[in-house]
Amino acid sequence: MTHPATDPPRPPQGAVGPLMRSLSVLRALSADGGRQAVGDLVRATGLARSTVDRVLSTLARLGHVRVEGRDAVLAPGLLELGNAYLAASELPDRLAPAADRLADTLDESVSLAVPDGDGVRFVHQATRRRAMSLAFRIGDLLPAERGAVGALFAADWDEDAWLRWRQRRAADPTDAGFPAVPPRRRENTGTEQPCPVTEFATRVEAARATGWSLDDQLIEPGLVAVAMPVRDPLGRPVCAVSVVSHTSRLTAEDLPAAVLPQLRKTVAEMEHSLTAPAAVSAAEPSPTRHASWTRASKRELGPEFVESLARGLLTLTAFGTGRAALPLTAVAEATGLARATARRALLTLEHLGYLTSDGRLFRPAPKILELGFAPLSGLSLPDIARPHLAALVEQVHDSASMAVLSGTDIRYVARVPTVRIMSVNITVGTRFPAYPTSMGRVLLADLTPAERAAHLARADLTPLTRHTVTSPERLAVVLEQTREDGYALVDQELEEGLRSIAVPVRDRHSRVVAAVNVSTHAGHRSPTEDRDTLLPPLRAAAARIEADLHTAGRYLRIPLA
Repeated sequence: MTHPATDPPRPPQGAVGPLMRSLSVLRALSADGGRQAVGDLVRATGLARSTVDRVLSTLARLGHVRVEGRDAVLAPGLLELGNAYLAASELPDRLAPAADRLADTLDESVSLAVPDGDGVRFVHQATRRRAMSLAFRIGDLLPAERGAVGALFAADWDEDAWLRWRQRRAADPTDAGFPAVPPRRRENTGTEQPCPVTEFATRVEAARATGWSLDDQLIEPGLVAVAMPVRDPLGRPVCAVSVVSHTSRLTAEDLPAAVLPQLRKTVAEMEHSLTAPAAVSAAEPSPTRHASWTRASKRELGPEFVESLARGLLTLTAFGTGRAALPLTAVAEATGLARATARRALLTLEHLGYLTSDGRLFRPAPKILELGFAPLSGLSLPDIARPHLAALVEQVHDSASMAVLSGTDIRYVARVPTVRIMSVNITVGTRFPAYPTSMGRVLLADLTPAERAAHLARADLTPLTRHTVTSPERLAVVLEQTREDGYALVDQELEEGLRSIAVPVRDRHSRVVAAVNVSTHAGHRSPTEDRDTLLPPLRAAAARIEADLHTAGRYLRIPLA
């Protein structure tokens, strides 16, 4: 979020104007929650409708946006930009396990946040599922003065940083530029109120003196927190860890004594983990896209593809694990861009705050997370799958579904029906026994032989049609064949006249977490014809779902339903 406290600096010579304008569309869409009418984007950015359409066409080609009717919608592929920053910082990879253990030990929500200008931005959340619990997301930006963490970072501010903070406070007294927090109410009580600048400065001095900071309902009534900085081997604060509670459980007076002993131990553990060298094997491959891809897309789409936008976003994905700081030459080599092209993109992104530079090395900045990470952090697996299932249905003209294993049943979590006079009537939430269904067999096939046998022993293997396989021995053979084939075709075993074919959906660790299928009427084609016709597009749809799931699951916990 950019605050209009002062006039923005002039773009550097060589800055890429189309890239700057294009990113304003992505920022506006992100700030509005990830879905916005295209006409509203035009009004929000002040750009011509034709320009916004070209930007959205480019973002759709990149897999970062979908256009649904009159709306533009953020897509999971956009998370690759935030993933690049988080991987380069190494903070979630190194510190999140300790934060999660602290949350389990204290049974309270725990956050990791980094400084971002005169605000703080979350990079990890370990939340407790309660009626009154933390609702912030990875990528959310808070004003420094509205929480415990900001006072810790402000302890290292210089005079220029304090000046920028005061200017922002004067220009935005209600924190309208920080949509993640409730608006600050203007005080008009007729009584003298504490000076916000003096009050924050006092808390900063207290944090500097004690090494920890307290949030006594600064964000909203009832929310309290204690935070401590995490320092790198040179003593610089790189992030802060906070324990967040509610006054219904712990008051602000009781919270420090309750959590500081364990919090101090966790911070010491985190700081020790920062001294360990990065594992060479942890380095990730360079970007999967290349300058040749952007050129090919430009040839195919012509003016509907803003190549400067694609090139700029491509440079961001050059960073990652083992690639935290890169010189111009390394970025050009990783992306396939000419040095001059890469340089202009890097300088533009630095000007916009998405990169920092010491004059030789470029580093991704936490502001990258403002590009859709927070709105997309609430994705579930059905959310990810639904657009791909819809595209599959449009291609094959049969219904498509996703299901997960639930005990001895499968449970439908996403479904896109086809429009036919005779169609399969199933809704989200429907449960069927796993053994006579194509998705059930795909899910069972991923279990070990012992787990499969235990499942079949628990299941009520009742024949549902004259075709249903109910013998445990035969089912064991069928499941092993399903595992080898990578798909299951079930012909009228669940219901007469119903045939379906299913394939697995695997997470980043190659575990089968769901299955997708196509259901059709058995009278339309032979089983072999259905396999040959439906299996290739079904596998392609599953691959697209997996690609989005792997991107989203890099730093987010993706619910299966």
